[in-house]
Amino acid sequence: MSNLITDMEQDQESFASKSTNIQQLASKCQEMLDLDDQIAVQERHLKDLQQRRDVISSEVIPNLLSEQGLASLKLIDGSTVEVSKKYSCTMKADPALKEKAHQWLRENNLGDIIKNNVSVSFGTGEDTKAEEFFSLAASSGYEPEQSEKVEPSTLRALFRERVQNGLDMPSEVFNLFIKDETKITRKK
Repeated sequence: MSNLITDMEQDQESFASKSTNIQQLASKCQEMLDLDDQIAVQERHLKDLQQRRDVISSEVIPNLLSEQGLASLKLIDGSTVEVSKKYSCTMKADPALKEKAHQWLRENNLGDIIKNNVSVSFGTGEDTKAEEFFSLAASSGYEPEQSEKVEPSTLRALFRERVQNGLDMPSEVFNLFIKDETKITRKK
């Protein structure tokens, strides 16, 4: 009988220990969920701050400088305020429009900025054929895979250059925008 009582006491201690661990686990899970909520609130707040800053940088300050006939301004503390143009030009996601963009670049003698990768997969023991790839691919019946791409920074630079030279690019096949951007350089 004393063994039964001892076993029951041990079971109670084990249950109490497990109960405490489960309560700690539940508490930490709730803490994590609360932190997730706080992070989401802070991320929304940060996004709002970034949007407000963008409006001031791209609209308010450039308009105020323009109204005064200024391109830049030196502040009392020695910081300088300058407004410059920010250019963006990207390929549209639609594969058909990407192909039209590549076609437009080629038709306007700008095809050199297109990276054109052609590859063929060879099996084990075909190292010799791989070395002779360019001359043997078509005649051996292999179907090369081709991918074309234009680096985003190259496309952006091309767009900026064309705008500055009074040339355009078709907005039907490229995502284009230009906006003012204020830069404040603090005195060191």
